[in-house]
Amino acid sequence: MAVLNIKNLPDSLYKKLQARAKRQHRSVAQEVTHLLSDALETPKPLSILALKGLGKEHWRGVDPSKHVERERASWD
Repeated sequence: MAVLNIKNLPDSLYKKLQARAKRQHRSVAQEVTHLLSDALETPKPLSILALKGLGKEHWRGVDPSKHVERERASWD
């Protein structure tokens, strides 16, 4: 596994990183790894079906494919 050394990290930034790591119950190294992973990983694309639980009362009875068709038609 690789080792990363950071030179000239401002003390104020390190203190913020320490506080964040403590809130997340992680070590500073684990928090840095987590932050870098979040920043650099390619997010998985979401489909409308993956979002089906969000605002379900608003989307109840709506056919997703027909909704998308209407939305796309409105762009013209």
